[in-house]
Amino acid sequence: MVKGILSAGRLLYRIWFYVLVAIPIIVFFPILVAFTLSERTYPQFFWLARNIWANLILYGMGCFPNIRYEDKLIRGKSYMLIANHTSMLDIMLMLKVSRNPFVFVGKKELVNIPIFGFFYKRVCIMVDRDNSNSRMGVYRRAQRRLDQGLSICIFPEGGVPPEDVILDQFKDGAFKLGISHKIPIVPMIFFDAKKRFPFSLNKGGPGRLKVTVYPFIQTETLTEKQAIPLRDSTREFMLKKLKQGA
Repeated sequence: MVKGILSAGRLLYRIWFYVLVAIPIIVFFPILVAFTLSERTYPQFFWLARNIWANLILYGMGCFPNIRYEDKLIRGKSYMLIANHTSMLDIMLMLKVSRNPFVFVGKKELVNIPIFGFFYKRVCIMVDRDNSNSRMGVYRRAQRRLDQGLSICIFPEGGVPPEDVILDQFKDGAFKLGISHKIPIVPMIFFDAKKRFPFSLNKGGPGRLKVTVYPFIQTETLTEKQAIPLRDSTREFMLKKLKQGA
């Protein structure tokens, strides 16, 4: 009986998430479309996504961000933002971490999500990981957005790892981009997103969302040959912090 009530509550909780995702998109649809017609108005789109969409979802789900910064993001400066990826809340959390407008680099398959996908393909840098031309195109598109003063966000695991994996192996892209464009790499960990809203249907619930932004990795003196060692050392550092829970 109790198990059935808990399962029903978690199902309703998950449905409520999708309702919260859709409401601001529907309400602000004409404005959002207008802001995605040109890359020049992307900062206005980002402001709405960060201050209305993300807040409505996180607080509406009873998930309260608790963000600790060990280094400071400077307004107007470009960064390569990276984090572990375990939940759909990761997108909203990343928006809360950075006031500086940034662009997600993500899988092209996400364009198939109703409503969300409509805007995703207009404001994100999409990549087909099985297509080498698509992967190379990311560098050109990222450079254009960096030239506009934006930052870039990549989840270096390349997707959500299996349930029993704490941190999956990292892809090279974020580190190669960070080094080639000489921008600081900002490692951060989302500790509680998997607990609050995992991809498993029968788990999750309200509570704190602890995030730690760690000291930035400077790339000015690094060469492309150092991208792989940097990738591996960064993953080791993040895995250690995840296991420590701090």
